[in-house]
Amino acid sequence: MSRGSAERQDGAAWAFLAPALALILVFFVLPVIAGLVLSFTDFDIYAIGDPRVVRAIGAQNYTQVLGDGEFWNALRNTLVYVVLGVPLAIAASLGAALLVQAPLARARGLFRVVFFTPYVTTLVAVAIVWRYLYHPRYGLLDWILSSLHLPTIDWLGDPHWAMPSIVLLAVWKNFGYAMLIFVAGLQNVPQELYEAAALDGAGGWQRFRHITLPALQPALVFVTVVTLLANFQLFAEPYVMTQGGPLRSTVTLVMLMYEQGFRWWRMGRAASIAFLLFALMLGATLLQLRLQRERAS
Repeated sequence: MSRGSAERQDGAAWAFLAPALALILVFFVLPVIAGLVLSFTDFDIYAIGDPRVVRAIGAQNYTQVLGDGEFWNALRNTLVYVVLGVPLAIAASLGAALLVQAPLARARGLFRVVFFTPYVTTLVAVAIVWRYLYHPRYGLLDWILSSLHLPTIDWLGDPHWAMPSIVLLAVWKNFGYAMLIFVAGLQNVPQELYEAAALDGAGGWQRFRHITLPALQPALVFVTVVTLLANFQLFAEPYVMTQGGPLRSTVTLVMLMYEQGFRWWRMGRAASIAFLLFALMLGATLLQLRLQRERAS
């Protein structure tokens, strides 16, 4: 290929990439840079009316946020949600995928649609239904407990139970997406491996441990990272279900950022919370990828 032809091909490639790169620059790169700059200022509601009053205050927003007990409470709630939600979501999605792909399973397409439907259902509608399920007097869950002569629970009114209740809702609503990823991974596992293992006397657990899990390793890494990042950004579920209560037991970092930015109009402080959350998510993702590589080696 001549040099002129290669240059023309490079020019054509850049011409096709330019619109997408322009959109990424305008709607992602520039807002991130603006948010980073904003986190080092005292931008507030007065600055919206007159940007000239904005002052650069260095790392003062970060020091104030890190010295605020509300931030550490939101961080603790977020970590509780991540620690509870990520394993439950992966277990539920993997279990559903195994059931759907089981050799004796019938109407697989129907069950995939049924399991995936909550993921595409509007959160507000789902939250209304689950609020009735969690109702301390008329809810289905407490009715079952009372029928079994067990003490009832104020699911959304008890600070000890509010976050686990939101975890249960979020896992039920979102596990369908990861289930499809696992289904795609299971379909790529050669059935000859299972047949050979069965002929060698391997049981169901041994086949799952030594064939299914290693074959699903790429899908498992992807699902784990995506679920981890999504759980760190928890906002809609507690905002709709509890508004951060009771006693601030369901306030997350994203909800705290929303309150600082759009309730109290402390945009600079909200931006600093956003970048602290970004650093936390980046560290957790890198740690997860490192652990996966060490486990695979």
